[in-house]
Amino acid sequence: MHQDDRPAGRGRVVTALLLSMALVAMDTTIVATAIPQVVDDLGGFSLIGWVFSIYLLAQTVTIPVYGKLADLYGRKPVLVIGVIVFLVGSALSAAAWNMLSLIVFRGLQGLGAGSIGATVNTVAGDLYRVEERGKIQGLLSSVWGVSAVLGPALGGVFAEYASWRWIFLVNLPVGALALTFLVRDLHERVERRSHRIDYAGATGVLAAAGFVIFGLLQGGQAWDWFSPQSIAVFAAALVAVVVTVRVERRAPEPILPPWLWRRRVNAGSLAATLLSGLMLIGLSTFLPTWAQAVLGLGPVAAGFVLSAMSLGWPLASWFSPRLYMRIGFRDTALLGAVLTTLAAWLFTIADPATPVWHIVLSSAVMGAGLGLVATALLVGLQSTTGWSGRGVMTGAVMFSRFLGQSLGAAIFGAVTNTVLLSWLQSAPPSIAAHVPGRVDGVSDTLLGGHASPQVATYLRDALQASTHAVFAGLLAAGVVSVVVLLLVPRRFETVDQPRVPA
Repeated sequence: MHQDDRPAGRGRVVTALLLSMALVAMDTTIVATAIPQVVDDLGGFSLIGWVFSIYLLAQTVTIPVYGKLADLYGRKPVLVIGVIVFLVGSALSAAAWNMLSLIVFRGLQGLGAGSIGATVNTVAGDLYRVEERGKIQGLLSSVWGVSAVLGPALGGVFAEYASWRWIFLVNLPVGALALTFLVRDLHERVERRSHRIDYAGATGVLAAAGFVIFGLLQGGQAWDWFSPQSIAVFAAALVAVVVTVRVERRAPEPILPPWLWRRRVNAGSLAATLLSGLMLIGLSTFLPTWAQAVLGLGPVAAGFVLSAMSLGWPLASWFSPRLYMRIGFRDTALLGAVLTTLAAWLFTIADPATPVWHIVLSSAVMGAGLGLVATALLVGLQSTTGWSGRGVMTGAVMFSRFLGQSLGAAIFGAVTNTVLLSWLQSAPPSIAAHVPGRVDGVSDTLLGGHASPQVATYLRDALQASTHAVFAGLLAAGVVSVVVLLLVPRRFETVDQPRVPA
């Protein structure tokens, strides 16, 4: 395998990778901002959650399959096809005539996003040596930080001054430029030989991951966690996992090779990656509402608090090569896990009187910790295999991260709802009639400014208690990640071994 490593050629390929990643990174935030206008035009408010869920589901479950295809047939065709599918889904989403059609086309977008998410990081691993990969990962991470700010702004502008359909149409010129660079400047030589595609394994992986993520998305929302529907979905997931494991053990070219989970370094690193995804979604989801409703910050200030994490992540990724070339991948990730644990503890001691700088610092430390964990483990695992297995490995890492986010959304959502509901049902008789009867009404009542001082104080206390429970969950996840990484071998048996003391 050969990549064009001439400076000009590589620079244009990196530009293509950044543009491709921007398509995926900006998608959710730009769509979320314009959702009220989408509903006003298309109707179907009861289906609105599926506009996001179908995208996440399609993206996550296909990542391992794309990773294997990239190893079999090369990164370029898989990435080019993924970008094209994403752009077709974007164009069709812009032309949606009702909510159901939009959901279907968002699923098509998600299929393209799965290829982009897995293959962009694989190409980055091919282009750079082990001591340089942290820098390119920092650059790719910065795309997510910029998108977190730019996406809502663009979504708001399109929704107010043009049409919500432009939130999808804007992808077309960006994707076209990325495709131009990819087709023209990404050169690779792949050994041409016949392959036995693992159709049964791919079906099993898609089914197992699909049932798990579908159950996590629907549990506690469409049905109770211990309802017959939930039990049936997770039972189907368990059956699919068992069948897939048996199929993959016998397949000549498995989608998920058994060595992925047999090696302790792989299993531990993927578990730590899953936990980092869980912590990322936990803080991203609940910090802005808590900052506004409890701390009394405005939307801009609350966004800045969260953006501190988006800033800390790429900075830590940029710095990580200096660490993992000196102390190794495991210890760099372990340092990151310690930082995330410290940040989670700082959040647990926060209360309504906590100064804003404390929250900003905690968010930045969390971002730095997550950046070290994510970069060290991705680069480290990529370096343990050659070109022929790097796509599978990268796909496994990205899949673990997204699965962790789905798991975190389900767990922390259930925790928040349980604590808030308990407070609402236990409201003092003097204010019980004015307290919202549903969890959904808490933030609306507080942020709307219509509650009496007594009700507002009670609801802020309730939201503080529920968010504190989330922060405690983050702390527990941080501690577990530290323990998991301590069990990971200190030395990664890498193809291009960094200088690590024994």
